[in-house]
Amino acid sequence: MTEVKDAPVYQVRGLSLLGWRDMAHALDYLYADGHLKQGTLVAINAEKILTMEADPQIAELIGAAEFKYADGISVVRSVRKKYPGAQVSRVAGADLWEALMARAGREGSRVFLVGGRPEVVEETAQKLRREWQVNIVGAQDGYFSVADRQALFERIRDSGAQIVTVAMGSPRQEILMRDCRQVHPHALYMGVGGTYDVFTGHVKRAPKLWQDLGLEWLYRLLAQPSRIRRQLRLLRYLAWHYSGQI
Repeated sequence: MTEVKDAPVYQVRGLSLLGWRDMAHALDYLYADGHLKQGTLVAINAEKILTMEADPQIAELIGAAEFKYADGISVVRSVRKKYPGAQVSRVAGADLWEALMARAGREGSRVFLVGGRPEVVEETAQKLRREWQVNIVGAQDGYFSVADRQALFERIRDSGAQIVTVAMGSPRQEILMRDCRQVHPHALYMGVGGTYDVFTGHVKRAPKLWQDLGLEWLYRLLAQPSRIRRQLRLLRYLAWHYSGQI
C-alpha cells in the first residue's frame, strides 16, 4: 500500500485503487484544500477488471485514469483481504456522481453534461439546477456523429467546465474523455454510464437495503435474467480472490 496525498492506494490485479473510507472522504479528496482535482475518475468493479484482462485497449484506457476507485463490493472485499485493516469502503459511482454534483452546486463549480438521450440529459440538467443550483455550462446528448466530436470538445473547452460527466457506457465514454482531455485538460472527467437515467427516474435502481448488503448485482440479475452470462464470468474473479491472485 502507498499513500497519495490524503488517500491510500491499494493494488488489485495491477490496478492502483484509491482507498476512500466513505463518501465524505471521497469528496474531501477531490476538493482537497478547496481546489478541485483534474484528471479522470473511473469506477472499478469485478466485471471491469475482467474486461480489462481480455481487452488491451480498455486496459490502457482505464490504466491511464488518474483516479480509480472501488465501485464494486467484490473489489472492496479483495482489498480488505489483501490488506488486513484497510479502511476502504465501496463508493458507488452513481452515488459519487450525485454527491459530487451537490458539492459542485455549493462550490459553484462549472459542470458540462455529455451522453444519454436528448430528453434525459435535458431533464438531468434541469433537476441539477433545481435541487442543488448546479452551474450547468453545457449539455450534449449521446447522439452525435464522429464528425461532431471536435466541435463538442471545443464547446466543452470554451465553456470553462471544471467537471465533465459522460454517460455513454464503456468503452465509449472512456475513449471520449481521453480524446476530450487533449483539447481541454483542465477539468475533472467522470464516466457515469446510465446514471442520468437513474437520476431522472427513467430506470429504477436496486433498493437501498440491497445496495447496503452488496447485492445490487443480484437485484439487476433478477430484474434482467439475460444478464446471467455476464454474472457467470464473475466466477473467474472469485477464483482469483479466493486463491490469492488479487
